[in-house]
Amino acid sequence: MIEARRLHRRFGDVVAVDEVSFVAKDRAITGLLGPNGAGKTTTLRMLYTLIAPDRGDVLVDGEPARADVRATRAKLGVLPDACAVYPRLTARENIRYFGELQGLGGDALERRLDELVVSLDMRGIENRRAAGFSNGERRKVAIARALVHSPQNVILDEPTNGLDVMSTRGIREQVRRLKEQGRCVIFSSHVMQEVTALCDHIVVIAKGRVVADGTPEELRALGGHENLEDAFVKIIGSDQGLEA
Repeated sequence: MIEARRLHRRFGDVVAVDEVSFVAKDRAITGLLGPNGAGKTTTLRMLYTLIAPDRGDVLVDGEPARADVRATRAKLGVLPDACAVYPRLTARENIRYFGELQGLGGDALERRLDELVVSLDMRGIENRRAAGFSNGERRKVAIARALVHSPQNVILDEPTNGLDVMSTRGIREQVRRLKEQGRCVIFSSHVMQEVTALCDHIVVIAKGRVVADGTPEELRALGGHENLEDAFVKIIGSDQGLEA
């Protein structure tokens, strides 16, 4: 479980995140939505300890993230907005390296690599050097790196960006499996079809604040539209909030 408690972050004179609070539960997919510049990416970076909040706290599995950052990161699997890979390493070597950083090794790590190669449909690229990979191929490697240590909590920022239709379907199935395994998943996407299909709970951020927090059905009711995208546009254009 990941909990944000009144997170606040300023960059110079700009308040990027202002008193953001929400809970992402285990066995659920929590969508984090917001227009460009809303503070969504800054919020995600605070959740996975890349930057520290000026005020407020992040709790991971009930423990303050800043109390032991290294231990917190071991509980997290993160796909950030930027998906750089080591170009001279193969896809499998990239993933293996991150598994070793998490303390994995030997036959157990190799079996885990085999599982990820199959589940993310990387058999055609696993032994190719990453130099020259397409955006979608790099994204698959980055997702595998995030999942290699089987973390309880997974944060995915635009996981299907740049992927073709079949790869996108595979990623969605992988996200559903994470939920079935009892994990906490935070899922950020601009594709409302994905959000509608996957998310149990949605948090909407606009102008650095939470303006809606509830189930997809509750957000549709709040926005006054059956279509989630239309409801989202209505919500971010208002100052109303939703108490779930």
